[in-house]
Amino acid sequence: MADSWRSLPGPENVARYELENGIVLLVRENDTSPSVVITGSLLVGAVDEPAEQAGLAAFTAACLDRGTERRSFEQIYEEVESIGAAIHVAGGGHVTHFVGKSLAEDLPRILDVLADLVRHPTFPEEQVEKVRGEILTALAERANNTQAMAALAFQEVAYPPDHPYSRSARGYPETIQRLRREDLVRFYREGYGPRGMIVAVVGAVQAETVRSQIEAAFGDWEGGGFRRDGLPEAPPPTEVRRKVVPMPGKVQSDIVLGVPGPPRTHPDFLTASLANTIFGVFGMYGRLGRNVRDEQGLAYYAFSRLDGGMGPGPWRVIAGVHPTNVRRTVESIRQEIRRMRDEPIPAEELEDNKAYITGSLPLRLETNEGVAGALIEMERYGLGLDYLRRYPDLIRAITAEEIQQVVRRWLDPDAFALGIAGPPEEAS
Repeated sequence: MADSWRSLPGPENVARYELENGIVLLVRENDTSPSVVITGSLLVGAVDEPAEQAGLAAFTAACLDRGTERRSFEQIYEEVESIGAAIHVAGGGHVTHFVGKSLAEDLPRILDVLADLVRHPTFPEEQVEKVRGEILTALAERANNTQAMAALAFQEVAYPPDHPYSRSARGYPETIQRLRREDLVRFYREGYGPRGMIVAVVGAVQAETVRSQIEAAFGDWEGGGFRRDGLPEAPPPTEVRRKVVPMPGKVQSDIVLGVPGPPRTHPDFLTASLANTIFGVFGMYGRLGRNVRDEQGLAYYAFSRLDGGMGPGPWRVIAGVHPTNVRRTVESIRQEIRRMRDEPIPAEELEDNKAYITGSLPLRLETNEGVAGALIEMERYGLGLDYLRRYPDLIRAITAEEIQQVVRRWLDPDAFALGIAGPPEEAS
């Protein structure tokens, strides 16, 4: 194993602790950087909100830093900015994240602020209304974005109507307008707590010192946490499911074509990830970029993305095209899927893509933020602290035949979900 891989986070240089209330703490000491990053992952998100309150989890998370029992919104940011630090909170599909970055010597102060806003938010009415206005502005911008609207259309036809993935985690203007402060307070009280919480700290710190600081900040936190009984089924399409969003005045159409894909913990995920890199990532967007964009000139961009995650996140192709090229682009994407299913990946192409994947990982771990994110992922998905050390061998072991088998299991050129957004005269 190369020295660059030996230097990556692993069991001998990552400290793992479990607090009595169930919070898992991961610490990677890095004395080469004077800064420190603290990242937290709370097990509460959009999958926990009712369909009629879409956007509630994201709205709640966006209000956490708007005032606490000890600090006003202004005081929070005056304190953070006075030491040149930064904080951020965001709600997602399954989890809510908080991030803080500061000089290592200021970790106690930034941790105190983060713990305060995560544990003691007050949701001031005036700030709730300001956040509502910001969300509605962002949703209005989304409604004018062909790629975003095609993605929403794709979600609605790729997943059953009762599945949380069929709706927007950011919500819709009508659902955001109906939410009241009491809804946010109730969602916070019922859903926020230490259950399933993971914290990663990376930087010029001492692991045992950080453990004491985290215990002081979060060790007595109790309660909270929605009961999750599992997601509804998301069966693969058995036909083409299509939804079109006409957008008058637009000169470009966007296409999102795909299926519900394997969760991050599925045995097929790593092979599907390599297949996706070949399909629409490597170089200038992989095979899709070479064929659909460069050779045929059908698209401004065409790439693929595999989300994974805690549920059946989408495996999809995203393309921006001239409106008159929509049908031809869809057919070209289908042809590339057929080629991935029917023809083994040539040895040279396979090796180039493996080298890209294994070679790019150390680059993504050059920053404290990158390492903290990787530690959270390894813990959340039960990958083990030695995962990054095993990763290159796992990738190298994947065969062309295994890629074909995985593509055949998940991608069907004759059965998929398709979202299209663009000029009305061409989008239909």
